[in-house]
Amino acid sequence: MCGRYSLTSRLDQLLPRLGGGLPDGLLAHYAPRPLIRPGEPVLALRQEHGQISPALMLWGLLPEWSKDPLNGPRPFNARSETVAEKASFRGAWRHRRCLLPADGFYEKGHRLAPSDGEIFWLAGLWDRWIGPDGSEVETCCVLTTAPNALVAPLHDRMPVIVPEGLEEAWMEPLDGPGLRALEPLMQGWSPEGWAAEGPVKPKAKASSDQLPLFG
Repeated sequence: MCGRYSLTSRLDQLLPRLGGGLPDGLLAHYAPRPLIRPGEPVLALRQEHGQISPALMLWGLLPEWSKDPLNGPRPFNARSETVAEKASFRGAWRHRRCLLPADGFYEKGHRLAPSDGEIFWLAGLWDRWIGPDGSEVETCCVLTTAPNALVAPLHDRMPVIVPEGLEEAWMEPLDGPGLRALEPLMQGWSPEGWAAEGPVKPKAKASSDQLPLFG
């Protein structure tokens, strides 16, 4: 499971990983966050119409076909083993995979992060729901897989992490053999170079400034 993560990196550390920029409206208001939770706005990198760009989404996937966005399920995780089969995820799995930048994630009070403090990519899916009035809501979820030796003592699931250099391959819309080529990425990752700090209690900001990712 991945139900909490952090993105505390400075803007000058983050921008090169995003391809060099953020839209003006987001760039001026970026704020590092030590605790990001489901239901909150998150930064994601996605490909659409052949272009890779950052976007602000709500964490908790709302499928485009949902008829009841207020009361329907909003999963913040998706099991990588069944993502191609379940109706809530299979369309996004084929055509709308995204990346969420992070510098740590939490399990049972422990913060797990690269020892060098580098940003990494959480593997995600995204979707766009369009209301009867034409309003749009973009949402996402994080893929999970079986834990490695570092995470296993804390939880029976861990987030899928996309290695540096494979970002474009992950986001490219694919079918059939192309999707099968992504399966090795979802088999887990080595804990080498990672550390678990804890137990720690991440200090949340006041509600007035914790919820916005940019603000």
